[in-house]
Amino acid sequence: MTPFDARAPSTGSPDPALSGRTAGLLPSHEIEASIARGVLSAEPPIGADQVQPASVDLRLGSVAYRVQASFLPGERATVADRLQDLQMHEPLDLARPTLLERGGVYIIPLLERVALPPTLSARANPKSSTGRLDIFTRLITDHGTEFDEVRTGYQGRLYVEVVPRTFSIVVREGTKLNQLRLRAGVPSWSDTDLDELHRTQPLVYRDGAPASPLISNGLWVTIDLEPTGDTDIVGYRARPPGLIDLSRVAHYDPADFWEPVHRSRRGSIILNPDDFYILVSKEHIRVPPEYAAEMVAYEPPIGEFRVHYAGFFDPGFGYGENLRGTRGVLEVRSHEVPFLLEDGQTVARLIYERLLSVPSRLYGADIGSSYQHQGLTLGKHFKR
Repeated sequence: MTPFDARAPSTGSPDPALSGRTAGLLPSHEIEASIARGVLSAEPPIGADQVQPASVDLRLGSVAYRVQASFLPGERATVADRLQDLQMHEPLDLARPTLLERGGVYIIPLLERVALPPTLSARANPKSSTGRLDIFTRLITDHGTEFDEVRTGYQGRLYVEVVPRTFSIVVREGTKLNQLRLRAGVPSWSDTDLDELHRTQPLVYRDGAPASPLISNGLWVTIDLEPTGDTDIVGYRARPPGLIDLSRVAHYDPADFWEPVHRSRRGSIILNPDDFYILVSKEHIRVPPEYAAEMVAYEPPIGEFRVHYAGFFDPGFGYGENLRGTRGVLEVRSHEVPFLLEDGQTVARLIYERLLSVPSRLYGADIGSSYQHQGLTLGKHFKR
């Protein structure tokens, strides 16, 4: 791992006034500058491999606390204050491989800290591979009143709540489960802007050609329950229990953890309450280099189900020479009651957001991205 040197000249600046835009997400080179200037810091130092096109990967610290319940500290308390009341037993030592049990709630201090200036806020989300294993993660800060949000000017530690929902997992200090985006100002973005962006740089493709987008408070996508090629498989349903060591990539046999979901004669499936599914969008999604997109996880008006745990799409996702979009893999869980999904049903909404400038690196094979050419794809821990 190559650390950043705080004494090295920066390639950008966390000050949005220098970028030509006053609001937006910081691109990779400005994230690197922020690290060099101490806005983000850690011990061991943050490695160059942690910086993504519009985010930085966060690492688990040296201990984990199993707690009785999820919580937010609130304005008057720190995370440590709440742990005194909710901690169940002695901290777990993550210096060695450690089991986090399915259904347990864990609070883990992260190695990274922040010292945000008044011009910057931050937001976190799970990494894609975390979501595809049904690992529920949320960022927490001292005196925080919202999950995954870091207010402007916050200085201090970061913590992550980890709840393995389907499989028990093995983690260790340095495991990367979530990532952080830095945001300057309060970006404004409208459906009119999104329409114009699609006209100049198509955001949605079907059958290799630009498709008419459904835009209403963002870009909507639909579910694909029609198989392609010589298979009738349209998704996968998890088969708990199981144990997955997150350090092992392309290691596990999918048949030991997943059962295929086959197309029905009606082109529909019924989601069983609390089962976990991997499905795929009908649309091929495209994120131009100067933008990022976030999928809204839960939309009660269109059904009682959650469609994404790790719904962040980096600049360059589905974008590039001879690449006309990439399907979005959906991590789906129904709530309370069985729910019928039909082919082509609207299931999720993407919110696009500008970056301050084009990042120095884009999502794709050049930076080791795992899912640039994905179809119906399980997480990277499983053999293809």
